[in-house]
Amino acid sequence: QVQLVESGGGLVQAGDSLRLSCAASGRALSMYVAWFRQAPGKERQLVADINRSGGSTSYIDAVKGRFTISRDNAKNTVYLQMNSLKPEDTAVYYCAAKVLPTREYEYWGQGTQVTVSS
Repeated sequence: QVQLVESGGGLVQAGDSLRLSCAASGRALSMYVAWFRQAPGKERQLVADINRSGGSTSYIDAVKGRFTISRDNAKNTVYLQMNSLKPEDTAVYYCAAKVLPTREYEYWGQGTQVTVSS
């Protein structure tokens, strides 16, 4: 079993940056990891994902060029660097992990709130 804990959220102004962290405990985070977000009244959406080694990443179009997902396997932590934040990035951000790429995400954190004011 693995427990995921997100941190780094907060209230910022448009154009600012934040770095979210997803720390794993219980077992090594040698899994596929993704960041999701859910805004009020909207469905949860996958924002970015990263493979086990960190050599492959993908992003939704809305954050390409502004967000960067990375990982430090020695620290059992995955990061989401968010630059040039916009009000529409306001949401609860969750990290999730899965053992196999073909499976659904099976481990979830509790979420961290990101609020971007205009």
